[in-house]
Amino acid sequence: MKQWSSAMLPLSIMLILAALTFWLRYVTDFTEKPGDGKLRHDPDFIVNGAALRKIGASGSLEYTLIADEIRHYPDDDTTRMDRPKLVYLHPTKPPVTISAVHGVMGPKGERVDLSEQVEVHRAGSDKNPPLLVETAELTVFTSEEKASTKSHVLITQGNSWVQGVGMQVDNKLQTYLLESRVRGELESHSAKKKKPQT
Repeated sequence: MKQWSSAMLPLSIMLILAALTFWLRYVTDFTEKPGDGKLRHDPDFIVNGAALRKIGASGSLEYTLIADEIRHYPDDDTTRMDRPKLVYLHPTKPPVTISAVHGVMGPKGERVDLSEQVEVHRAGSDKNPPLLVETAELTVFTSEEKASTKSHVLITQGNSWVQGVGMQVDNKLQTYLLESRVRGELESHSAKKKKPQT
């Protein structure tokens, strides 16, 4: 009897250890496995004082995109920017600068969504004073040189101003089309100023 009970003790210990091993394997199969970070929304690189330049087919500089800081996220291949500034250059047209507080650039850089204090500055020329567009958000299609917004827009040029809701911009044609609730005041260049009475 003593021999049987002394043989049971090691056998019981082995059975308990086997049960624990099976239980540990079962539990670890259902725990979250460490990933490689691809599914996390963490930046894989951060650059301060970044500048991106696009050279056209003719070899001339088409636009420059600069930002105080950019952060690239590999999970959705987007780039977030602080204080982005997009400058379009053309040999025969005034330069156009688009700036904002925040910006998000899509995977191929073809689309940039700007938000907060968005401004479009078109430099003046001999015939026209500088033009300023102010809005809350703007989507820019960089290669097409087009932009759009559904927000309120205020456009000022010299003493003229116009405002509305929604806008379509074509930088190549230099047109700004307001979609709705448009009102404004345009200064007439041909109107003769009255001489002050003495």
